[in-house]
Amino acid sequence: MKFKRVFLIVLDSLGVGEAIDASNYGDTGASTLGNINKTVDLFIPNLKKLGFLNTLNMNVNEETEGYYTIARPTNKGKDTLSGHYEIAGVRCQYAFPTFPNGFPMDLIEEIEKTVKRKVIGNVAASGTEIIKTLGERQLQTGELIIYTSADSVLQVAAHENVIPLEELYEICEKIRNIVNTNDNWRVGRVIARPFIGTNSEDFKRTSSRRDFALDPPSKSILEKLEEKKLSVISIGKIYDIFNGRGITKKITSSSNKDGVDKLLDIMDKKFTGLCFANLNDFDTLYGHRRDVAGYAEAIEQLDVEVPMILNKLNNDDLLIITADHGNDPTFKGTDHTRENTPVLIYSRIFKEPKMLPIMNTFADIGATIAENFEIDMPMIGTSYLKELK
Repeated sequence: MKFKRVFLIVLDSLGVGEAIDASNYGDTGASTLGNINKTVDLFIPNLKKLGFLNTLNMNVNEETEGYYTIARPTNKGKDTLSGHYEIAGVRCQYAFPTFPNGFPMDLIEEIEKTVKRKVIGNVAASGTEIIKTLGERQLQTGELIIYTSADSVLQVAAHENVIPLEELYEICEKIRNIVNTNDNWRVGRVIARPFIGTNSEDFKRTSSRRDFALDPPSKSILEKLEEKKLSVISIGKIYDIFNGRGITKKITSSSNKDGVDKLLDIMDKKFTGLCFANLNDFDTLYGHRRDVAGYAEAIEQLDVEVPMILNKLNNDDLLIITADHGNDPTFKGTDHTRENTPVLIYSRIFKEPKMLPIMNTFADIGATIAENFEIDMPMIGTSYLKELK
């Protein structure tokens, strides 16, 4: 075992340029980091030292303090599940269904019959906008606001005073079971979206969101680490993405800053294994909302926190920073974008950090972690562990 602890951070949606097959997804020209940097001229000196900006063109940085490269997506789709699955060494041969025109009526009728509540909405919409439009009605009637997005998700919004959290979670579990019965309905995630407030002017979603995901189609490195009695600590929505499979400790977070704070706390603990964190604000608050300035500010805020993360690393720790897909805020629409992702790798013991060869799949990250902890290698991916010197 070369590294006793590995900290894997996913900057949700922070892609670095169109993937080879981007044209198949209508994403030619997308580059989340590249187009933000062209628009704002990011000030990120700490990430720059790790080779972050060099991942845009894969140019040589002889002063880099870490290894850097890009990873190419190979799983179908460009959603949260397929990206995270691939990072963890899971092949996903199919794209999860999306519903740009709303869900079929036979599904809606089955939901109403099962949960004993009427459904309103049933459109593709912004989560913040739909509660402005339908929130007062939901507050008065107790109906369920069901909506989707460009992702493979079925989202259920309800006011916490009308449908308490535990009841909302139970409803979402029942809906998860319903959609699992039909391949045409089997969305990647059913998401509970509670909100609070008194009227359409002050309704806001709470941090009690919960995702009910499909089980991964095969064992990820997380389950293999757990089987070897190693720690697998999740921060943010990682637990929900993998439906709890392979997670030994679950830590929730309400924002990027809260996620980093939770990470810093965990870094003070003694454990052997993986800490897997997702920073979701990039995607949810800025990518989907096409907020370039907000996205740029979030990247710069992360840069301020990078030294704190690096300072807490022990000599036998490894830090990997990557992403799961793109969500270019300068691009058309509000959907994810099919992009390569950055891979930044840092340890105090590195003597000759440099640019690494391009990773042909996100799963090379999982394979590297697997070799380090001497567990069975994932079905896909090539380890880069021997490259890290």
